[in-house]
Amino acid sequence: MTNGNLPSPPGGPVPPPPPGGIIPPPGQPPGLAPKKKRHTLLIVIGVIVALAIIGGIIGSTNKKSTENNTGTQVEETSAVQEPAATPSETPATEPAPTPAPAPTPAPVPTPSGTVSQQNALAKAKDYLSYAGFSHDGLVEQLEYEQFSHDDAVYGADNCGADWNQQAAKKAQEYMGYSSFSRGSLIEQLVYEKFTQAQAEYGASAVGL
Repeated sequence: MTNGNLPSPPGGPVPPPPPGGIIPPPGQPPGLAPKKKRHTLLIVIGVIVALAIIGGIIGSTNKKSTENNTGTQVEETSAVQEPAATPSETPATEPAPTPAPAPTPAPVPTPSGTVSQQNALAKAKDYLSYAGFSHDGLVEQLEYEQFSHDDAVYGADNCGADWNQQAAKKAQEYMGYSSFSRGSLIEQLVYEKFTQAQAEYGASAVGL
């Protein structure tokens, strides 16, 4: 007391204050921040981390949404660009042409002669089946068979003979049993009642 010093508090002398003039509460070591400040710092850090996580989630969602939108746009563009398939045109089938009707053959005229004329016609065909005759030679032969001249002509007219072919047939008969020159064969055919033109045709048919 005599030295001017204050009396010491109970429990020993009071330590000097730390740098900065902050005196920690009783029982807390000097140099440490108060617990309240540490709690506040942890909250701030947690908020920052939470915001970073939320930002990452939002960014990922936006990226996926953008990719989906891009894919949808590409599909829509492809759908627009692809032209619709044009159905193949089936060629029209032309109708089959209608065949022309076959011409109706002309009916063969049926001779309407008398019985004697029909008999003369039948006899004329019998003669022509095995020998060559001229028209007049056949009429003469039928008259020899006692047919009237009219019936004999009817038979020769309606027998359907080709008189040039009959001349060739008669010439072949003569050449079969004798030798003839062209002139003599023509003369013999004219004697058989063939015309001059028919006789010449017959001689040419046998090579004369």
